[in-house]
Amino acid sequence: MENQKAIDGAPAAAGPASGVAESPAYLIGHITVKDAAKWAEYCSKVPATVAPWGAELVFRGGRARALAGEHAHTDAVVIRFPDRASLAGWHASAAYQAIVPLRMQAADVVIIGYDGQ
Repeated sequence: MENQKAIDGAPAAAGPASGVAESPAYLIGHITVKDAAKWAEYCSKVPATVAPWGAELVFRGGRARALAGEHAHTDAVVIRFPDRASLAGWHASAAYQAIVPLRMQAADVVIIGYDGQ
């Protein structure tokens, strides 16, 4: 089996053509809200951008406490996508890119993509 590449839209070894189902991909966002009203507006717009990609919100919430180490952000979000291509496609989509400036005004965010199992 070929080595799988990082989540960047690059083809993976698994998938419909190979007859092997791909693993889901997860977006994990670490968030520090700067403007609550703008953050609420941004959050209200995200579902319409992920729905066409078959994604679902797994978790969104504030930190209760760090159990080990230090973590600078106060909030987190986890979104599950059917596969890495869907995650990359959503992130590059015109619908999502249209709300990125609002996200940048609303919060400091680190977004990381992970392959799931």
